[in-house]
Amino acid sequence: MFTGIIQALGTIKKLDNRGNDIRLTVSSSTLDMSDVALGDSIATNGVCLTVTDMGPDYYCADVSAETIKLTGFAHYSAGSTVNLEKAMRPSDRLGGHIVSGHVDGVGQVTQIIKHKDYVEFWVKAPDALAKYIAHKGSITVDGISLTVNEVNGAEFMLWIIPHTLQETIMGSYKVGTAVNLEVDVIARYLERLMLGDKAAEPTSKGIDMAFLAENGFLKK
Repeated sequence: MFTGIIQALGTIKKLDNRGNDIRLTVSSSTLDMSDVALGDSIATNGVCLTVTDMGPDYYCADVSAETIKLTGFAHYSAGSTVNLEKAMRPSDRLGGHIVSGHVDGVGQVTQIIKHKDYVEFWVKAPDALAKYIAHKGSITVDGISLTVNEVNGAEFMLWIIPHTLQETIMGSYKVGTAVNLEVDVIARYLERLMLGDKAAEPTSKGIDMAFLAENGFLKK
């Protein structure tokens, strides 16, 4: 479990192909590795990865073909900079929001508008994720806990302050940059809860307009 508060930046040093999977090596001079052990989790651009080898300033992790397909790892290469966060401890402050490190989809930066005190980013999410993104709700972008300031269909807008731009990879974003997205876990549980007894039916496809009308959520 993570908070979405980035602790350090890392650099992908190697991507070793191992059949359909890859062995990832990430180095960082600023991530404190003194309390990291083999088997621990480190969120790498929002993707929860298990440490399989490590040293004072690096760690290795195996990335499956499924993870590559569902995240931005398909766009990464040696030299890419990534956001890093170690798994939270029970005593840690929850400065962001509850983040699982399980990416729901890949979005794309569509607009970057610079203002005096902040930068406005617009991101296009996959259509299937649009229902989980709410105005003033939380979303994780490349592992960063952020607040949604505006929603327009499957696009959402973020106001990013200079500190965040400096401490994360958002300062390097360009129009067209692919980003890992994780929606608020509460929204997913709420969707499941609303299914009620229908959740046990194997043919259930989730909540749609017909379901809402049938269960009295829409006015006739």
